[in-house]
Amino acid sequence: MLNIDELAAAIRSISPEEPAQRLGYLLIEWKRDDTTAEDLKSHIERAIGYIWFSTDAVHSEVYRLWSEFRSHAIDGIGGMTMNERLHWFGLLQRFDEAKTEEARKRIYAKLHARP
Repeated sequence: MLNIDELAAAIRSISPEEPAQRLGYLLIEWKRDDTTAEDLKSHIERAIGYIWFSTDAVHSEVYRLWSEFRSHAIDGIGGMTMNERLHWFGLLQRFDEAKTEEARKRIYAKLHARP
C-alpha cells in the first residue's frame, strides 16, 4: 500500500502528460496546507472527475491507485494511531518540526485526531 508521497510519485510515473503531473502535485501540496483528509478526498475526487487523460488506461490506473489510497488511508483513518496517520499522509517530518502546540493541533485536526 502506498503512502501519499509514494502515491504522488506513482501517479506522476504513469504518464508524463500535464494532468497526471498536476494531480501528483496536488497530493503533495495538500501536505502544506491546513485542510483535512476529508477535504483532500473531495478535492482529488473532483479533480479526477474533471481531468481528461490521453487514454482510458491512464485514467484507470490513476483512479485505481487513488482508490486504494482513499480506501485505506482516508476511509480507514478512524482506526489508525496518530503515528500511522502521520506515515500514510507523509506528515511525520512536519509534525516533528512543529515548534508550537498550536502547529501540532493543526496537524491533529488535519488528520481528524485529538491531541
